[in-house]
Amino acid sequence: MRSPYAQHDYALRLEWGVEGVTTLAPDCAVLIVVDVMSFSTTVSVVIERGAAVLPLAWRDGAAAVAARSAGAVLAVDRRERGWSLSPSSLRTLPAGTTLALPSPNGATLSAAAAGLGCLVLAGCLRNVTVVADMAGRLAGGGAIAVVPAGERWRVPDAPLRPAFEDLLGAGALTDHLLELGHVPASPEARAAVAAFRAIRRDGLAAALAGCASGRELETEGFGADVALAAGYDVCDRAPLLRDGIFRGDNAAELEHRE
Repeated sequence: MRSPYAQHDYALRLEWGVEGVTTLAPDCAVLIVVDVMSFSTTVSVVIERGAAVLPLAWRDGAAAVAARSAGAVLAVDRRERGWSLSPSSLRTLPAGTTLALPSPNGATLSAAAAGLGCLVLAGCLRNVTVVADMAGRLAGGGAIAVVPAGERWRVPDAPLRPAFEDLLGAGALTDHLLELGHVPASPEARAAVAAFRAIRRDGLAAALAGCASGRELETEGFGADVALAAGYDVCDRAPLLRDGIFRGDNAAELEHRE
C-alpha cells in the first residue's frame, strides 16, 4: 500500500524536515530545500559571489576532514569573525571559493535528499524565480517536492519547530511553480501558497523581522542577516547540488550541458 504521507497524484508536494525528505524524495524528481534563516539564504549569497558551497551537517572533526578533501574553506562559527553561516559575513567572499558550510537543518536535508536519488536545489525568498524555473526544467514532468527545513527547539531531544520563515519561502516557490503550470498541488503545498500571498500583502521584511527566528537573530546581533533573507527574487542563479557541492546554474547553462 502506498503511503498517504507521500502525497501521490500531486505534481507539487510539501512536507517538513528530514522526515519530509525521506517521505517525498523517493517518488519525486526534484526536491527544493527551504531554510530561509539561514542555510538557503547563505547559499544564495555564496552563489551570487561566484563561489560554491559544500554542505555539511556539523562543524566538527569530520567537517574539517571533508573540507580539506574538497579543497574547501571551512566556515567558522556564526559568532566568530570570518566567513560563516551568517549570510552578511559573505559579501566579500572571493569568487571561486568553495565554502564548507555546516548546518544541521538545510545541509542535512540536502544530503538526505541527494542520497535518495533526487536532484536538489536550495530555495529561499531571494531566488524564487530562478529556482522554480530550474526545478521545472529538471523535473521533466516528474513530481517536485518543496521541503521547508524548520528549526529545532533548544530543549532535550530537540524536536522540530516548524519555522514561519520557511513556510513563507516554501509558499513563494510553490506559488511560482503553480504559475508555471506544475499542477495539481497537494493541500499542504496550497496552504503554504495561501500563507505567502497573505503575508506578502503586508510586507515580507516586516514579517521576517517580527517572527520568532527574526527576533532571535536580531537579539544575537544578526539583524543584517534577517534583512538579507527578506530580499525577494534578487538572484539570477539557482543553487543546484552537483557531486555534493552547490554551484550556481541558470537555464542557458543547463541547456548547453544537455
